[in-house]
Formats: sequence, C-alpha cells, structure tokens
Amino acid sequence: MTDRRPLLLLDTASLYFRAFFGVPDSVKAPDGTPVNAVRGLLDMTARLVTARRPGRLVACWDDDWRPAFRVEAIPSYKAHRVAPTSAQGDEEEVPDLLTAQIPVIVEVLEAFGIARVGAPGYEADDVIGTLTARETARPAGERHPVEVVTGDRDLFQLVDDALGVRVLYTSRGIGDLDVVDQARLADKYDVPDGRAYAEMAVLRGDSSDGLPGVAGIGEKTAAALLRRYGTLDGILAALDAHDAGLTQAQRRRLTEGLDYLAVAPGVVNVARDAPVAEHDDALPRTPADPDRLVALAERWGLTSSVARLVDALSDA
Repeated sequence: MTDRRPLLLLDTASLYFRAFFGVPDSVKAPDGTPVNAVRGLLDMTARLVTARRPGRLVACWDDDWRPAFRVEAIPSYKAHRVAPTSAQGDEEEVPDLLTAQIPVIVEVLEAFGIARVGAPGYEADDVIGTLTARETARPAGERHPVEVVTGDRDLFQLVDDALGVRVLYTSRGIGDLDVVDQARLADKYDVPDGRAYAEMAVLRGDSSDGLPGVAGIGEKTAAALLRRYGTLDGILAALDAHDAGLTQAQRRRLTEGLDYLAVAPGVVNVARDAPVAEHDDALPRTPADPDRLVALAERWGLTSSVARLVDALSDA
C-alpha cells in the first residue's frame, strides 16, 4: 500500500460550537437567519482538508450527548449543562441561534456526501473511539493514520504513536493546531501515553463534565502516582498493600474516593465498541448532490464557504 493518507475524524459539535462563538452572528442568510456556525464549520473543514490531505473523512455526531450509562454511574455527569426546561434531563442547553443552525449543517454535509456518523445512546467521543479502534485493528499494511480533530481533551486518551493515532487539538484555532502525540502528552501532562492520560483524568476529575475526581488529587499528583505505580490498578493495589510510597494524606484521599474510582473509568473512557453502522467514509471529490448543494448555498448565503470546501475536496 502506498497511499497512507489519514482517516480524519471530526468531533463535529466541538467544531460547530467553536464556530458559533468564534464567528460573529452578524453572518446571516438572505432572510436574516444567523449562519455563523454553518459557515465557520465549512471553512474549518476546508482548511483541514487542505492542510491534512485525508483520504477519508467522518463528521462524528452526538446521537446522545449525555448517555444513560454514564449518568447512572455518576449522576453529576454533564448535569450543569442540562437545559432548565428539560423535564427528563436529556436536553442540552444550547443557544437558540445555534440550535436553529444544526439542521442546516446536517443538510449541507449530506449534500456534500461527507459521512455524518453517530451511534444510538453514545456520544461523538464514543464514535471516534470506535472508528479509531476499527482502523487500528487492521493489519499493519492496511492501516492508515488516524487524526482526531477536537477541542476536547478527553480524546487525548486515544493517542498512540505505535498505531498512528494523534489528536489535532483546536485550542489555538484551526490555523494553529496543537498536534498531540505521546511526546506532547509527556511534555504537557507528564504521562507517557493515551491510556495513562485517561487514568490521570479519572483521578483529577473534570469540572467541565461534572466529574469530581478524587478530592485533593490534582493533575500533578495523579501523574506522579501513575509514574510510581504504573496504572490506576497499580495505585489501588499499593493502597490495599499499605505501600509506604503513599503519604498518609494520599491514602486517606484515595480511600475516601474508592466508590468514585470504581465507576469513573467507565465514564471517562470512550467506548471502543459502540454500535456504529457501516458507512462510506471516502473523501468526496465532488458533491454527492450538486444541485441540492447549490440550492442550500443560495438559500443560506453560504456560496463562498461552499465553494471553498468544494475546491479543497477536489484538490485533495
């Protein structure tokens, strides 16, 4: 095999949220409807296709932004993001001006022929984890590199140099991506790989996701414990054995956090076996439905952004 172009996996909601808050809502369709998130997402995708030159592309989707299995394990999971009007606690609080644009994003992606893939009961993170696992399970001669585009640090857990998986982190913008590989994890977080990052994240917690972590165990302490004992299981074994390497305070904090630690890995770790349906992820060189795409571009005032993505795909 000579074509080693990457499989590019987009954390789509992460990107369209970034576009919504980064592009002024004065960007509007002819009828006055804001389309800043749509235009921003299209422009981001065009830049990514041009810069990364993928062979395959998937817009990964949240079919369920707050899966029941995670909430059952840790009820505070994303609870602060639930819309006040959501009686069942299953609707995310999203700005109205963004909510109205999501169906447009769906239509435009479909007209382009860009695969938009979710899984019932799972988040986009789980779709990304599953597609990554499927790709890395291929024989070495058939395997392509995987590049995950996201603004979510949770997906750093997928980083694996040996299997060709890295994260393109958007914290500085699409034009200045932070390419996260194992060297970057070691430099920034003092952990050797994606697995260790996930276990550090379990211990540290994440207030943005409503995950409390182990009280008193921050990022640096978590990384130090993992360096000493290798894995979370190794830390717990040391606790059980009254290992002298644990301070009295660390023993107390870990003991108090045992109930949390029993369930947190199942919440923090992305699924690698979500029920993701088969799909065509080939990079579309030409739009799947050009007439519909032209009509959408004219209706929503997206002509220039659509043209940029058409050109990027044809040149790729």
